[in-house]
Amino acid sequence: MRKLLQPFEDLLYLFFPHLCLACSHNAPPYGEDICTPCRATLPETNFHLSKENPFTDRFWGRVKIESGAALYLFAKSNRVQQLLHNLKYNGKKEIGITLGLRYGYMLKKTPHFASVDLIVPVPLHPKKERMRGYNQSEMFAIGLSESMKIPYHKDALQRVQHSDSQTKKSRMARLGNVETVFEIKKVKPLEGKHILLVDDVLTTGSTLEACANKLLELPGSKVSMATIAIAIH
Repeated sequence: MRKLLQPFEDLLYLFFPHLCLACSHNAPPYGEDICTPCRATLPETNFHLSKENPFTDRFWGRVKIESGAALYLFAKSNRVQQLLHNLKYNGKKEIGITLGLRYGYMLKKTPHFASVDLIVPVPLHPKKERMRGYNQSEMFAIGLSESMKIPYHKDALQRVQHSDSQTKKSRMARLGNVETVFEIKKVKPLEGKHILLVDDVLTTGSTLEACANKLLELPGSKVSMATIAIAIH
């Protein structure tokens, strides 16, 4: 059947080419969304290989985390920015799942993340999630869950207030904007757990900090963090 359909798929590609979601130029392998050159050259951090790294440094003196890492370095106009833009605004939720799968295979091989019990995505406000159709952080959590063989709990946290855009705010302004907007939705599944809190990108860390502080209020809880990317200052 695949051979019979190939001529039609080739004709369809001629008029509607399937281009890489990172570079928008090359054609990825069949069934993929990122081309082979981008997979080989996207700027990986390798932060997961070190207990202390530039990711964990951003939370020093702010909130206690066990471990923290990001898959890629994010900079203005680089291919990682293009990937995240497609994930968040162009309906390409499969990017989050694919990158979660990829990073999960890396994380599960490192001792810093070996004791994680549960994965929790940073929540969107319900209104924003309805508008977007999905939570990009949950897509990342789904991929991580599958490759790490650890359950994820999408309803562990809830965003109870719709905060303003964080894009142009300072770290202190961002923290003030989000420190009261999150609540624990279901306590029992989280108590005594080592929780991996995940988001799409780490910039100032204010959102992750606010979520972690809520989770650390639970008896016996510990928090680690993982993101698709970390913004370069």
